[in-house]
Amino acid sequence: MHMDFTRALLDVLIFWMLTTPHEFAHAWVADRLGDDTPRLEGRVTLNPLAHVDWMGTVFVPLVSSLFGGVFFGWGRAVNTNPSKLRGGPNGLLAVALAGPASNVVFALVLGLIGLFWTGGTQILFRAAYISLFLALFNMIPIPPLDGSKFLIAARIPVAAYIELSRFGFILLLVVMYSTGLGRWISEASYIGAVRLFTMFRV
Repeated sequence: MHMDFTRALLDVLIFWMLTTPHEFAHAWVADRLGDDTPRLEGRVTLNPLAHVDWMGTVFVPLVSSLFGGVFFGWGRAVNTNPSKLRGGPNGLLAVALAGPASNVVFALVLGLIGLFWTGGTQILFRAAYISLFLALFNMIPIPPLDGSKFLIAARIPVAAYIELSRFGFILLLVVMYSTGLGRWISEASYIGAVRLFTMFRV
């Protein structure tokens, strides 16, 4: 098995940089909706060190990239207090969706940068692909991913959500590695990145 350490390290660096606006978006929207928890914990910032989870942001992405599996990782979760959020469950959903939305916007920005920095097209394209992957991956409705907040907005019983959360990580691994979902997300992200970079060059 061939292991490309340089590419794996680049993937980790890109992923870390992408989790920063993702987690910042969660914190900023929560703050705007009246929950000061993220601000009190120092999360309303674009400082990458404030959002890193050393296991999920560095180690797991490095290993998954080295061994050629589905790229996998996470940032340090932003804590929120739903009782302080305006809009209740819908406010919580807005906070959750802010993260994936920021990754789509960031991919668009990377495509625009590629118009002027042609020498960095390969790195920018890789970053846009990972950014779109992160957006789609987080829309899976399994706790603790952002998409699981759709279940809360749909008013499923709290006990059911808590029970699902207990096995969420294991369920997520099973879904990603035992079905075609992980491959589909990867292919969709790649096609999306190609279209982005092609669109900005027409």
